[in-house]
Amino acid sequence: MKLPDMIGRKIGESGLLASEKAPKLLFVGGVVGMVGSTVLACRATLKLEEVLEIVEADKAKAEDVKNMVEAGNVPEGTTYTDKEYKKDLTIITVRGAAEVAKLYAPSVALGAVSIFALTKSHNLLQDRNVALTAAYAAVDGAYNRYRERVIDRYGAEVDEELRYDFEQIDEVDEETGEVVSRKAITGAPGSKYFRWYDEESSTNFSADPDTNILFLRTVQNYCNDLLKIRGHVFLNEVFSQLGLSHTEAGALVGWRWNKGSGDDYIDFGIWEGKSHELRDPVNGRCGAIGLDFNVDGTIYNLIEEDA
Repeated sequence: MKLPDMIGRKIGESGLLASEKAPKLLFVGGVVGMVGSTVLACRATLKLEEVLEIVEADKAKAEDVKNMVEAGNVPEGTTYTDKEYKKDLTIITVRGAAEVAKLYAPSVALGAVSIFALTKSHNLLQDRNVALTAAYAAVDGAYNRYRERVIDRYGAEVDEELRYDFEQIDEVDEETGEVVSRKAITGAPGSKYFRWYDEESSTNFSADPDTNILFLRTVQNYCNDLLKIRGHVFLNEVFSQLGLSHTEAGALVGWRWNKGSGDDYIDFGIWEGKSHELRDPVNGRCGAIGLDFNVDGTIYNLIEEDA
């Protein structure tokens, strides 16, 4: 590789890295600049008294001259009119103001640059957030359309099998003693919004299966009421109610009420539609319950429409 090409590539990589880190660098620089501006302002204030003393001393001299002229303690023919006195006071005041401005100029300049850096950092992050939200919405929409085509052509069962990694496991029925086979998810589920509800992921999980189902139904009903009242619910808000940790996607996606773009209800994926009829929940080993939320999609950039 030629040396000029290597240098050009390094410069390009450095420029890309600087562009990526620009918001952070601008923010840090703005904070440091504001601190520096405060320090410079404090130092200028220490010298302010000296400048004000000089201004007051010059005004006192002008007043002394005026008094001497009025008292006749000056050579004959010497004059110092009120107009001249007022003009001198104005000159002294303006000169003093200029000295004060000179004292605080470094602090003001640094403060202005710092405010610009902080504002620029905020604008860059806001623009990137808008771009990322739009990109995520596009990907989410494409994924949902793909699922719709799969369901239309092959049915919901095939869609479920493609989204999850199922394993057939055998269990002994405690009442009958017979061996019963059921499907259980193994590994990482394919759904973007799938979460395990178990003792490791939530402090609300109970060893009693009926208690878990009752709790999940209660939370789902509450979230649906919130959706109707407020008009939107974020996925992370549902996670909070369930005692689950937040996700990056959960801050963007959720449900909107009566907008024609979703189901108009929140479903955890363990009931048949909006009814309370419990379908065969997606279970993992050790009693974990699989929750797959029917989010409408990205709503972060649409909240203003609900206001």
